[in-house]
Amino acid sequence: MEYLPLIVLVLLFGLLIVLPARQRKKIQANAAAMQAALTPGTPVMLTSGIHGTVAALGADTVDLEVSPGVVITVARPAVLEVRKPLDAGTTGGSTAATGSTDGDGDPADRAR
Repeated sequence: MEYLPLIVLVLLFGLLIVLPARQRKKIQANAAAMQAALTPGTPVMLTSGIHGTVAALGADTVDLEVSPGVVITVARPAVLEVRKPLDAGTTGGSTAATGSTDGDGDPADRAR
């Protein structure tokens, strides 16, 4: 009975070590699967926030087209996520209420 608090502390310490390690392993497995599934033409976002389209793949690198004719080479682990391509109807332009939008995507303020 006198060892019960010690046993509880050891179990809690074990949980604090094991649970985050399992979660980290799952995240690493998901990232490896995503990077293995990359193909040319896939829109991606890098860990630095740069958006682009995969132009070519190397063994440890990805060539990313960030602007028409501008290709950068980055390490594969720098790819954070695969982005969904924009639909043709969501590229902005005008809204039905005011006929225009300002820079923040909200309808343009007529009082300006």
